[in-house]
Amino acid sequence: MTDKPSRIVILTGAGISAESGVDTFRDEGGIWAKVDYRDVATPEGFARNPSLVHDFYNQRRQGLKGIQPNAAHIALAKLEREFSGNVLFVTQNIDDLHERAGSQRLVHMHGELARALCVRCGTRHGWREDMDAFSICGACGSTGHLRPDVVWFGEMPYQMERISAAIALCDLFVSIGTSGNVYPAAGFVEEAKFAGAHTVELNLEPSEGRSHFAEAHYGKATEIVPVFVERILGG
Repeated sequence: MTDKPSRIVILTGAGISAESGVDTFRDEGGIWAKVDYRDVATPEGFARNPSLVHDFYNQRRQGLKGIQPNAAHIALAKLEREFSGNVLFVTQNIDDLHERAGSQRLVHMHGELARALCVRCGTRHGWREDMDAFSICGACGSTGHLRPDVVWFGEMPYQMERISAAIALCDLFVSIGTSGNVYPAAGFVEEAKFAGAHTVELNLEPSEGRSHFAEAHYGKATEIVPVFVERILGG
């Protein structure tokens, strides 16, 4: 990266929140090694056993109360505040650590754990308590139609048009803490390359998409992300 960027898109994945104590999904010993995703993260699983799905997400939602943003989240929030150009964060994570660190220009492409979706009226609510078949929608008043506002397997990620438009215009694309094997997010780097952006991977280890990046730095997110942010701000 030689020229100072003016439009940045930053994709974040499970690796940025892992150091805060958030469980990852696909790593060895991760969530999907312990739970069958077909039971708790598909529309079919929810239809089959909604209580099981609610219990799974209730435990994860309650777990958010014991974690805090780390140095990587805080550095990215600083970038948003101090960067003179345009920056958009796109996260695959359903936790709220980016927001709690101060980020505002943020797309949760896989939804948010602390929100509920009413499948009857389509309304989304902030939701931090337990959810079950008796939970009431605050908009339409119906009972038994709320589900976690997260994108399950087989469903379309949120705000894809906004994400694609931002990538098409960016001159710097950065991927942080992602495995590189979950689509459509894994294809963003190729979109950015096609648009002429400089592409950077910041990760604990090389991702499956490493060959698509022009630049890469490996190590803990709490160590390498703040350094990279200062490089952009100081450049």
